[in-house]
Order: sequence, then structure tokens, then C-alpha cells
Amino acid sequence: MRQVKVLGLLGTGVIGGGWAARALHLGIDVVAMDAKPQMESWIRGAVENARAALSRLTLAPLPPEGKLTFTTDLEVMARQVDFIQENIPEQIELKQRVLAQASRVAPADVVIASSTSGLLPSDLQRDMQAPERLLVAHPFNPVYLLPLVELVGGRATSAAALDAAARFYTEIGMHPLRVRREVPGHLTDRLQEALWREILHLVNDGVASTGELDDAIVYGPGLRWAGMGTNLIYHLAGGEAGMRHMLRQFGPCLKWPWTKLEAPELTEALIDRMVEGTQAQAKGRSIRELERLRDEYLLATQQVLKQFDLGAGATLRALEERLYERSGRSAVPGLDAASAGAGGPVRMLDTYVRPEWIDYNGHMSDSRYLQVFGDATDALFRWAGVDDAYRKTGRAMYTLESHVQHVAEAKALEPISVATQVVELDAKRVRLHHSLHRRRDEAVIATGTQLYIHVDTRGGHAAPFEPSVHERLEGLRGAHAASPS
Repeated sequence: MRQVKVLGLLGTGVIGGGWAARALHLGIDVVAMDAKPQMESWIRGAVENARAALSRLTLAPLPPEGKLTFTTDLEVMARQVDFIQENIPEQIELKQRVLAQASRVAPADVVIASSTSGLLPSDLQRDMQAPERLLVAHPFNPVYLLPLVELVGGRATSAAALDAAARFYTEIGMHPLRVRREVPGHLTDRLQEALWREILHLVNDGVASTGELDDAIVYGPGLRWAGMGTNLIYHLAGGEAGMRHMLRQFGPCLKWPWTKLEAPELTEALIDRMVEGTQAQAKGRSIRELERLRDEYLLATQQVLKQFDLGAGATLRALEERLYERSGRSAVPGLDAASAGAGGPVRMLDTYVRPEWIDYNGHMSDSRYLQVFGDATDALFRWAGVDDAYRKTGRAMYTLESHVQHVAEAKALEPISVATQVVELDAKRVRLHHSLHRRRDEAVIATGTQLYIHVDTRGGHAAPFEPSVHERLEGLRGAHAASPS
């Protein structure tokens, strides 16, 4: 299966827009296909609406944003992409027909994934060519923030297709969950459906309103579920004896008539109660307003969980580590220190001015200069060997001084780069000089000088560099000292 540089979208509704936003943000080009021409403006609006939240998901250095194109021709899309994500309505005959058409055009090594929330991949594969590359990849809204994607193979699905899909979704910051065998509704929707049935019964019987039932989750189980699932939480409920004690103590409750397995009839009266309840909860706020509110708390929750390496926070942390590693690898790939610095300062970072970095004057705000210089420093240190594995051994670089001189303006979406040189080095300290450039004309926007000290974090004191790290930094220092620049 091929490396995914261009993602094809088959259908551009809410889920398609979420896929587009996530992929574009992480440097993947997107070709979106929809039979309705008016959906082009819709998906571009969806991507723009997601931009504010996505821009704050991580501060790790990102690749250049991908390019979005739109077509109403399925075959045009299928011929030029490396991976196809299908998002059309949940109608089995429609999906079978469209997927079969796509399979006759897309090369056999292009994985085709369906976002279906409950249909079986074996049914979707029925009329396809090369059906072994079809699988279900069921995401959750908003796709650009929620990392879960359920991967389900059908009877004809190959292990290679599932592996390739898992690699791609991991690369764009998702948590691929492989479902062991296909079942209607996969895993998560079956769990959600059980809760949903109980909600309908409780509202239908006049026991609670929609707002009261949401409170019952938001202020209790929902907070626990964000970092630990139901099973691990119940394991804790058993005390030191864990799940075994919990089941012995609370297991008999399963025989009590607490829940109802069948959903109530969706009468007009019940529908009215559900609508009235959720409208009251919305308090006059539009769907777009509520989407932005949802995005804000999802961002905050993931950032908190990241500190503890739990749940979606662990997925975000893993994505950031890959982004930082990629930044370090791309800075001076495959070069030794002398040749890397022979031409003067080494370009350590290529990025762009993100819109949220702009201050009230329309320029990049002060703190972002230090962030960009810090990302360049991180790339240099990773190249020299000071990476996450190195830090886990109890050694790290600490900042002693930072000086920034502003020369020109940096505006939103301006492509920029940072060139770095080693100007001083001793056994424990290194001084770096950075220059920030506009890529369109290589004009200098700002310069920065930073002094770092190597620290034994377990002992809490300065310590000499590891010999291999010092050797690489010294190679750059010597090359830079000899360079005419």
C-alpha cells in the first residue's frame, strides 16, 4: 500500500468536512468529491470553521498545510489520490454502487475506507474490484478533534489494507481501534445505542428531561470516561480486590429491572419532548456556536489528559512527539556536522505564521518568536542526540538566556524558516544564534540568541554533555566558525 500524500473524499457532509480539516492541518492534500456542486462552499466553510480549534490542538511544528480541491467527478478524484475515505449517506445500495465505481478507477493499491457507523464491510465489498482493500474506518464527530477511528475488516479485507490504514490514521493523530470481527454497529455505537435507548425510555416515562439526563453524565461518569473507560473505572470500584470484588458486590444488581433493552416507540409526543428538551438546553445558541463551545472543551480536556498521558491526551502526545521528531529529521537529514554547517547557518525549521499567532497590530505576537526559535532549537538538539529517549535518562537542556531582535513584520499565513548556528560551546553550555526569514524573499524578520546549559535532572545540577552530543555540536560550531557567513 502507498504512502498517503493525497486523500480522496467520497462525500463531503459533516464527517467529510471533519476528515478534510484534520488531513489538511497535518499536511495532507485533499481532493473532495461530491455530486452536488454547492457542497464545495460547504466543505470549505467547514474546514475554515475547524481551523481555530485545530490551530490550538498542538504547538508542535507542523508541515505546510495541505491543499484542498473539489470535483463533482468521482473518476477524476479516484485517479489522483493515495487513499479514499467514503462518507456518503447510510444507504447500503447507494454505498455498494458508488464504492464499486470507485474501485474500478482507483489503482488496486489504494485503500478505500468507509466511514459507515454500522454497515458491514463484507456487504460493502460485494461488487468491488480488488475488494481486499476495502475496510470500515468509522470516526466520531468532530473528526478533526476526536482521535478514535474504528477499523473493521470484511471477509475479503487483507491484513495489509488494515495495517496501511492504521499507519495512515496514526500519522494524522488518530487512535485506530481494530474491531476483531464485523458486527452491526461496530463497538462504540452499540454502547452509545444502549445509553440512548435508556434516555428515550426515561424521557418517554416522564422520569427526567433531556437536560437532567445530560447532567447525569456530564457531572459524573462523563468526567471519568474522558481518561478511563467504564471497565477500568469499575475495576477501581472494587477496591484492592479490583473487578472480581466489584462483580461479586454489584453483580446481583444486573438481575434487577433497572434497564429496558427495547427502545420505546418514537411517538410524536416523545419526539416533541426530545426536541423541546434539547432546545431548552441550547438556550438560543446556534449550531455553529455550540460547535465552537464543544471544540473549546474538547481542546482543554485533551490538553489536560496529555499531562497524564491518558486517553485522547496520550494520542495527542504521541502525535506531537512524531511532529518534533520529523522536524529534527528534516532539518539536516543524513548529513554529518561538518558538511551540515559548511554553508553557514543550518535551516532547522520550515513553517508558516498561524492565524492565531497574530496580535492586534496584525503581526506575529512576541511570544511566538520565542516559540519558533525554540522549535528550531529542539530540531537541532534532536539532531545532536538530545531527544525524548535521552531526556528519559535524566539529562536535558535548560534555557539560561534568550534575546530577540525584531527586524521586519511577519503576517498571517506567511511562510517562514529559521536558520541556526552554534556560536559558542563548552563542556556544559551552548549558545545558538537564529535568524528568522520570510521564505518568499529570504528577508530577515528577526534574530535570536539563546544560551542553554546541560543539566542532570535527577541530581538537579549542571553536567557535561554526553560525548556523542558534544561531538556533533562541536562539529557544527567548528564548521560555522570557518564559514564566511
